Amino acid sequence: MKGKIALVTGANGGLGTHVTQALLDAGTTVMGVSRKIQQSEFKSPEFTAQSAEISSGASAQSLVDSVIARFGRLDVLVHTVGGFAGGKTIAETDDATFQRMFDMNLTSGFYLFRAALPAMRKTGNGRIIAIGSRAALEPGAGVGAYSASKAALVSLIKTMAVENKDLGITANVILPGTMDTPANRAAMSSADFSKWVQPSAVASLIAWLVADAGKEVNGAVIPIYGGDL
Repeated sequence: MKGKIALVTGANGGLGTHVTQALLDAGTTVMGVSRKIQQSEFKSPEFTAQSAEISSGASAQSLVDSVIARFGRLDVLVHTVGGFAGGKTIAETDDATFQRMFDMNLTSGFYLFRAALPAMRKTGNGRIIAIGSRAALEPGAGVGAYSASKAALVSLIKTMAVENKDLGITANVILPGTMDTPANRAAMSSADFSKWVQPSAVASLIAWLVADAGKEVNGAVIPIYGGDL
């Protein structure tokens, strides 16, 4: 992976921190993006911190343009940004919650993928990885808006894989179960953490997918559920 240029969204989050470090350890040059991120959060000279929003098409395009301007190309895009709101039935879900889930889990990804694809097409090389959720395939009561937004993300990734299969670009989505992050521990303090997915395991899978070893994997929807089968 030495010499590859990667853009990681949510780079200092519960999962993004592990993903960023795994790519740096593999020799990748990484621009790590978050609303608030500091250069000092990662010690590697191959890391660049970038504070940015990706909530609009213009902001996503500006971010990708900044990567191209600084490094000349973009080889890897790992989109870890997402969120959860809900806990109510479909009948009780308000408009704001429904819209928020699609904005966080689908729309921001769409803007970013659309901005990144032309640059990857020019070089004939690209790896796109998105983080979905087990709920995309196994929805449950009280998570309707969240599950629907993650299912739509899966569809978007699979469509990109088909549209770019002859252009040297792969697109895959990982569906973790509950991840063992500080935020999840705080929100579900009585849960059995031993069954949760380790973020480092997801990061290792991502590092493999974006390396040469994973070049034949395209359009895959990859479950990683830990001990909670």
